[in-house]
Amino acid sequence: MNESLRPLTLGEILDRTAQLYRRNFLLFAGVAALPIGVMIAIGALAGIFIAAGAGGIRGISGSGLFMGLALVGLIAVALPVYLSAYVYSTVGLTQAAVSTYRGQKLTIRATFASVRPRYWSYLWFLVLQGFFVAFVPIAAAGGVAAVLFYAVRLSGGGLAAGVASGFVIFVVFGAAVIFIVWLALSFSLGMAACVVEQKTAWESLKRAWALSQGTRGRIFVMLLLVVVLTMVVSMIAYIPILIIAGVVAAAGHNPQTAAATMIVAEIINVIVNFTLQTLLTPVAWIALVLFYYDQRVRKEAFDIEWMMEQAGLSPPEAGTWIAPSLHDSGAALFASAAPPAQPGEISGPLLPPDTVEER
Repeated sequence: MNESLRPLTLGEILDRTAQLYRRNFLLFAGVAALPIGVMIAIGALAGIFIAAGAGGIRGISGSGLFMGLALVGLIAVALPVYLSAYVYSTVGLTQAAVSTYRGQKLTIRATFASVRPRYWSYLWFLVLQGFFVAFVPIAAAGGVAAVLFYAVRLSGGGLAAGVASGFVIFVVFGAAVIFIVWLALSFSLGMAACVVEQKTAWESLKRAWALSQGTRGRIFVMLLLVVVLTMVVSMIAYIPILIIAGVVAAAGHNPQTAAATMIVAEIINVIVNFTLQTLLTPVAWIALVLFYYDQRVRKEAFDIEWMMEQAGLSPPEAGTWIAPSLHDSGAALFASAAPPAQPGEISGPLLPPDTVEER
């Protein structure tokens, strides 16, 4: 945290996001690549099973039951593995952003290691966040739609009633989407609070709700810029696949050439998607950490707390990994500020009068 702490504009947050990402590119890209790599591996295994069934491999293609059980087993194993990889990557990106923002250096291995002690707390936070952000609004909208549908059906209404109920259902689901976006913005700082302050999942949600007040619009603009950037880069990266499709069309109806070309196109598509997801995923998580600290500066005078911590006048905030050099320097400064003990005096921290026993 070499820059002076102060309230930042949206442009300054985006600028610092780019700086942190550029200075620690390998760290963020390596952490972000974990769930994407796991997903590609799962897709490759599923493709092998499907190709084995369709290609007539002896002893496999003739057994539909075997193929079905194999795919079910793959899904049963793949989902927990991917979920675990997603938790490690999401929390790891947040921890990496916190550490680099505070001027500390982490390796990819150390970042993943920092997730392990509180893995279940982070997983439960993501489950609760998904429940309140997505499940509750969708379930409410689905319930309203079901009630309207059966009310029109039981009443025997004509075309006009069906059109009116369809319009109402459309409005209800539109409102649900808006509500989902608002809830996502309200809880967007929860992971940073969970990582930095080591709060429980429920406390992190409440903390995120309080901290995000007053900055949800700026967070929305940031996420919108990330989405637009992703779309633009994806469109540009899709150009090679269009070129390959043109080559296939120009080659005529040669089945072997067309099949080989489409395989190459699919491989290029996987590589492009993997690269884009790896490169663009860290941007939003770094920015959310900066928004978290910016809101603490605005609402809680965190800049003063940080200066006191640097001077060794207050303990570091809970949950934050402190580099040995930073901790030792603060302890040395605090020790140098303390006067030497005189003969007959007790050295060390002063205790309240009622805690000192008389001898």
